[in-house]
Amino acid sequence: MLEISYQTELLEAGCDEAGRGCLAGSVFAAAVILPPDFHHPLLNDSKQMSERNRNLLREVICREAVAWAVAEITAERIDKINILNASFEGMSQAVRDLSVQPQFLAIDGNRFRSTLDLPYKCIVKGDGKYANIAAASVLAKTFRDEYMMRLDAEYPMYGWAKNKGYPTRDHRLAVREHGLSPYHRLSFNHEIDQLSLF
Repeated sequence: MLEISYQTELLEAGCDEAGRGCLAGSVFAAAVILPPDFHHPLLNDSKQMSERNRNLLREVICREAVAWAVAEITAERIDKINILNASFEGMSQAVRDLSVQPQFLAIDGNRFRSTLDLPYKCIVKGDGKYANIAAASVLAKTFRDEYMMRLDAEYPMYGWAKNKGYPTRDHRLAVREHGLSPYHRLSFNHEIDQLSLF
């Protein structure tokens, strides 16, 4: 069972992103402040949940959260500042967009930089430990998946409805055959012989 937050003395927002390892599309980030009594048995790291459960939880989170926000950083911006900085920028923007400002941030991952004047804690695999980070992961993932479905309707040859922009073999083969779309990240390696980004 997930703990609600990393600490309880200050009003805390959980933060996470989705789409960092993709070849195409924006990266999405979310920030969520949950009420202290929030609980849902299905809530977990979004990657461990089915699409159906993620969409169900999204409705619950948007309805019951004290505040939530989702930010989008485009492929063009990612190419300009790099994906790590784009992830930081997205989480910072989501926090700024919250209708209630937090006093503390719980960040999924091992690094964070921001111009926000707020204390924070980076938590590796935090989306599997704390409900507010898990909720942020659900929002970031579902909003991004929705966005990739819209892009798939425009460029169906890349299979984005299925791969969501991640570097699958079929996605790389489609790039080889059709070239890059305006939504591909130019700073990423799209070659078929490179099976992973890192």
